Amino acid sequence: MPPTQARSMPAQVILLIAAAAMLLATGCQSGGPIRAIWVTRFDYRTEDDITRIMKNCSDAGFNVVVFQVRGNGTVFYPSKIEPWAEQFDYKDPGYDPLQVALREAHARNMLLHAWMNIIPAWRGTEPPACAEHLYHTHPDWFWYDQHGNRQALSTFYVSVNPCLPEVREYLVSVIEEVVANYAVDGVHMDYIRFPSEPPAIPEGSDIDYPYDAKTLALFKEETGMTPENEEAWKQWRLAQVTKLVADIHAMMRRTRPKAVLAASLGTDPVQDMRFFRDSRRWADTGIVDEAYPMNYERNLEDFNQGLAMWLPHTGKYALVPGLWFQPGLSPEEGSAVVRQQIESAIEKTGNVCVFAYASLFDTSEVAGEENEEQRDRRIRREVLLPYLRSLAK
Repeated sequence: MPPTQARSMPAQVILLIAAAAMLLATGCQSGGPIRAIWVTRFDYRTEDDITRIMKNCSDAGFNVVVFQVRGNGTVFYPSKIEPWAEQFDYKDPGYDPLQVALREAHARNMLLHAWMNIIPAWRGTEPPACAEHLYHTHPDWFWYDQHGNRQALSTFYVSVNPCLPEVREYLVSVIEEVVANYAVDGVHMDYIRFPSEPPAIPEGSDIDYPYDAKTLALFKEETGMTPENEEAWKQWRLAQVTKLVADIHAMMRRTRPKAVLAASLGTDPVQDMRFFRDSRRWADTGIVDEAYPMNYERNLEDFNQGLAMWLPHTGKYALVPGLWFQPGLSPEEGSAVVRQQIESAIEKTGNVCVFAYASLFDTSEVAGEENEEQRDRRIRREVLLPYLRSLAK
């Protein structure tokens, strides 16, 4: 896949990027080889769970833990902005998961990145059972199509509208609350894009988002055009997400200058355009400090092809290829493929990130006879952990 080509951008976006790049602090990347692992919000419930997770990650040779603390407008830390996660019934669980994760990671000399889904605001076929959730308090911030219909609830995410300045300001404030109050080593942005794949937008439909009157007025004011000019409409929405990234990066340089801003990004420029995610530009212009391309492939050849968009890279950012254990492969075969991909990632970039913790470790203490899922995890550990530990030496 060829690198993305430079595109024309509104002057204000270029200025935002330039300002953010000037604010980039020396040494704000993780420094040294990155051996990272994603830990999802579904992997823990208790303080003991988090302690066990950090011990397992450290023992396995990882030095960066990407720890999820925001999924869909709910969070895993005490917030003055958003409610506690639905996994805790929207109530204080009696401890601070993010603070515990920081304590346990730093005690083991690992870096901790707060992993936050950015644009998704809810997931599920029923509305959130919390009156303080964005879904209820700001219905005007969500996606509306050209027929005036609010984006339907489904098994995938419904999203807030990053084309609205007040939404971008709100999302920056959510992240600022974390970096101002916690000694995080970084923030890891996920879904910093339009979550527009099915069923968010049904296959074969003509639905287009966001088409509310305020968004259309902003587009008209800035470009003098209507969405009938499809290319201008695409480029403008792309630029709005870039504004959000630039605003987040500038806030982080002001608030916690040495913390990195990392992002899960793409490996296909065509898909990036469909998601309005300008992956390579964000990294090359310095508004993302660490780029984690989600290079989720079933074999080494496709994995290497997925890195083509990123190689060679400018050196202005850390490039950390992400990979995962593909379903449909035996644990033996899958582990062999993952090892090959890890070797390739390290050879080409020096870094790697594994998706995800639950592919290697049980997410709770389990007694009794080993089941099939536990056996699969054990086999992956037996294949991969000696190798991962060797990299840490």
